[in-house]
Amino acid sequence: MRKNWYARLPLNSTYGTIPTPVGPLSLFVSAAGLHRILWGNEHELEESQQALQSFKKDERHPLFLKTVRALQEYFAGERRTFDVPLVLQGTDFQMQAWQALSTIPYGETRSYAEQAEKVGNRNKARAVGMANHYNPIPILIPCHRVIGANGQLTGFAGGIALKQYLLTLEKKFSALRSAA
Repeated sequence: MRKNWYARLPLNSTYGTIPTPVGPLSLFVSAAGLHRILWGNEHELEESQQALQSFKKDERHPLFLKTVRALQEYFAGERRTFDVPLVLQGTDFQMQAWQALSTIPYGETRSYAEQAEKVGNRNKARAVGMANHYNPIPILIPCHRVIGANGQLTGFAGGIALKQYLLTLEKKFSALRSAA
């Protein structure tokens, strides 16, 4: 799925990069919506470098600006859901897995088996984990909210430290809102 992901982007796609508490995020957008977020070590991959060189940088694109605002609000604890239009491409199973991710509430977690059950087969937890790994739009499609059956943080494309940061951020702001 990762190989040549950028070849499927519309020719009029643009990107921009923003600093965040989890490091730089590169957002690929078109008039249709947000296509991909690159983060962490993804920036170092050859295909990501090719994507960054293949598309125009435009940090004034309206959808880029809308996504930036939404992410800033998320990191500030002011946003729990996203209304940015997403353009997803994947297998039918990946699309189902990503849809299931989108139903996990802010500040909560689910196991891979619970996510697999939502997709229709509790025994497909490993397949769900692989689909999550290929999630093209992390944070907005919250794959960080999926944990191991034993409650441990496992398998995360952005790294376990990043997963822990996002979960801690959400729990902190959930607790603050509950106390208010």
